[in-house]
Amino acid sequence: MSDTPETTEVTTEVETTIPAEATAVVEDQGPQFTDLGLPTTLLRVLDEMGYKKPSPIQAQAIPPLLEGKDVLGLAQTGTGKTAAFALPILARTDAASRTPQVLVLAPTRELAMQVAKACEDYAKYTPGLKVAAVYGGQDYGTQIRAIRGGAQWIVGTPGRIMDHLKKGSLSLTDIKAVILDEADEMLRMGFIDDVDWILGHAPKERQVALFSATMPKQIKHIASTHLNNPIEIKIESKTATASTIEQRYWFVGGAHKNDALLRITEVEDCDATMVFVRTKQATEEVADFMKLNGVKCEALNGDIPQAQRERVVDKLKKGTLDMIVATDVAARGLDVERISHVINYDIPFDAESYVHRIGRTGRAGRSGKAIMFVRGRERRMLSTIERTTRQRIEEMPLPTAKDVNAKRRERFQEKVQATIGNPQAVMFKEMINELITDKELDVVEVASALAHLAQNGIPLFLNENERSRPPQREREERSDRNERGDRPQRERAPRKSPGDVSTKAMPLKDSPDVDMVRFRMEVGYQDGVKPGNIVGAIANEADLESKFIGHIEIFDDFSMVDLPDGMPETVMSKLKATRICGQPLHLQVADGAKPVNRKAPSGRPAGGNRRPSNGDRRPQGGDRRPRRDS
Repeated sequence: MSDTPETTEVTTEVETTIPAEATAVVEDQGPQFTDLGLPTTLLRVLDEMGYKKPSPIQAQAIPPLLEGKDVLGLAQTGTGKTAAFALPILARTDAASRTPQVLVLAPTRELAMQVAKACEDYAKYTPGLKVAAVYGGQDYGTQIRAIRGGAQWIVGTPGRIMDHLKKGSLSLTDIKAVILDEADEMLRMGFIDDVDWILGHAPKERQVALFSATMPKQIKHIASTHLNNPIEIKIESKTATASTIEQRYWFVGGAHKNDALLRITEVEDCDATMVFVRTKQATEEVADFMKLNGVKCEALNGDIPQAQRERVVDKLKKGTLDMIVATDVAARGLDVERISHVINYDIPFDAESYVHRIGRTGRAGRSGKAIMFVRGRERRMLSTIERTTRQRIEEMPLPTAKDVNAKRRERFQEKVQATIGNPQAVMFKEMINELITDKELDVVEVASALAHLAQNGIPLFLNENERSRPPQREREERSDRNERGDRPQRERAPRKSPGDVSTKAMPLKDSPDVDMVRFRMEVGYQDGVKPGNIVGAIANEADLESKFIGHIEIFDDFSMVDLPDGMPETVMSKLKATRICGQPLHLQVADGAKPVNRKAPSGRPAGGNRRPSNGDRRPQGGDRRPRRDS
């Protein structure tokens, strides 16, 4: 293989914009999906998903990939790369064979999940085809079962793919194609050497597709080393968003997302609002919360029958409904002129989805507003969206309780004024006059009592003295090299306050002779952490039996865990770099923490410097042979 690959170059310029008109216009020129040679099973899925015409990267990449050629694609996020490589490689996959045939490497957990989900959707009418998503933060056992369960497609992050290859739980022997998605991001995050190593362990006779937004020298090296005479495709994207849409984001912190959504929609001058979440369950949970707080809101997801969907959209158009909480798929094709606000409750997985989401407002020259909720670990996606749309998204503060109360006061007064003179209200005049005259009551006191009755016991105003916890801004400055994810979680009230922290470790119930120390980890409820995540990560990474993982306390933005004293430094170093729910643990002994003091066996002093006797059951993490994940 030559050092510099021979390439056939195809350059296309594409501009992706939020449609200004209510309905996107499909141009007659250019190829259709039916012209690209895809099988009918995939064309059927594309038709059901509303795909009308291939994007430039899809039109240029699908034919050569179908022919088994290598492809080097230069394209920005949001140009349709996933379908460009997934469709032709799916067409070449043997669903009857139950071994891994396709390996997709992605830089982040989010992208790996997104690609895996897209491939599963495209393979809807391909019986027997399975996709396994492999990334950090999920236990090895689950992933091994998925791989051994007959998955032909393995989609994962380089670090975890390497782990499985080294463990022997994944074999590349039958791999026919390797796809590198967002190669420049893998370079930026420090994965490029891992990618090179993985490709070096793949069969020499295999198809390779590499997609990258830029082409630094390290990516050129990967291409020249591992691609064979690739077809080079350049898509020069000039993505923009409609100038009629005001775009802002709220950095999640100080309040839960449900409360923030309620505050924002109360303070903003909303006509109708479209709220985007990632899962069907989230549509129901968020919609129920908003309805309980007096918002005329409905959920819209894939489980809702078409007839009911049409009724919900009709209500939104007529003004009897003010908010819809929907998933991307459920909202496809929805066009309602009243939609003044689009709120990304869950940040989208890619910039293309963001563009489509906020395109529900600001149509046909009308003004609109788009607001996105961004957690600390989602800053990278925010930057990607800004780069792709070539527009800076301004940060907005969360409306205060005082702001909300001012709006509520204003709306209440407007309702009272609008009701004066209403024929149905006039009938109460005589009764009120009797109260005032016969009972000698003050008119203001009577009006206040009536207002209280109208509220039905629900407070009109928020407590302006409550202080929100400030956002933990330090998280956004930390290195985010490994896989991340924002699993949809039900919003929770804070379980414990930092004032409840104890630095004294608790003895193990079944092993009271083990000296324990309390450690602090920089992950908490706001990261979606559960005790099972902590136990699974530590047990796997430290090779420590779960029975030696002691008391766990989870707070909003950090957690405490009791571990055996005297853990080897190599194990501690590994644990410090371990990630849970996409966040690094930064594990360290809690300030002021000391081992549980108890008499040691054989009269020896307790501590981590003595050699364990037969009666000393303190585990030596990392000194045993690795357990097999199953």
